[in-house]
Amino acid sequence: MNKIRYFIQIAYDGSLYHGWQIQPNAITVQELLDKALSTVFRQAVETLGCGRTDTGVHAKDFYAHFDLENLEESKVLNSISSINALLPYQIAAKRIIPVHHDAHARFDATSRAYQYFIHFEKDPFKLNRSWLIKDQLDLSAMNQAAGLLFDYIDFSCFSKSNTQTFTNNCKIVQAFFAEIDGSLVFTIQADRFLRNMVRAIMGTLVRIGKNEINLTDFKAIIESKNRSNAGQSVPACGLYLVKIEYPYIKNV
Repeated sequence: MNKIRYFIQIAYDGSLYHGWQIQPNAITVQELLDKALSTVFRQAVETLGCGRTDTGVHAKDFYAHFDLENLEESKVLNSISSINALLPYQIAAKRIIPVHHDAHARFDATSRAYQYFIHFEKDPFKLNRSWLIKDQLDLSAMNQAAGLLFDYIDFSCFSKSNTQTFTNNCKIVQAFFAEIDGSLVFTIQADRFLRNMVRAIMGTLVRIGKNEINLTDFKAIIESKNRSNAGQSVPACGLYLVKIEYPYIKNV
């Protein structure tokens, strides 16, 4: 039996889907990708993703792994157009990469980066792709608070409860706001993220921007390790998974 493991790199607009992971009575990205791959390769294909995105969250860079039996590698690598023909327009397959037999899309990732988009004026072209805020935000204060994230590793206060994770420790290496064409973009990069972590961080930083809490309060929230002390999770529409890194895959 000739079994080869592959990674597939995809991108998707999550507006219409109930997240990445297959679930009953809901349309998900994984379900549609598995169906497309199974049809193209004429064998049952089950992918395993680099993580799970919630309902309405987008991904510009997402990887999943899967195994195929008794297929020529060249045919697999040249199948992108066939796969895309079967996927809805909101999901795009970008490339397929052969990897070692025990490569793992979730556990082997060494870095993940997200961006969150905020806009301040009604814009129909940003519907479901950015969060509309009517309030003015203090960008300087928000960036000062974001810089404090580097001083901590335990982010229990920003984690969804009862996630059964082994640890709530994460090493954040980037966290900053930038103003682009009148909108704000928050970029955050770490070795790993907890469930709902980015949206909870954003909700708390927006409270800083509205002058509802100060930097001392922000540090106290992190040190409390209590989710109820942090801000509310911001809407999913503005969140994008933008970069995944592996030691054996070259980013293009």
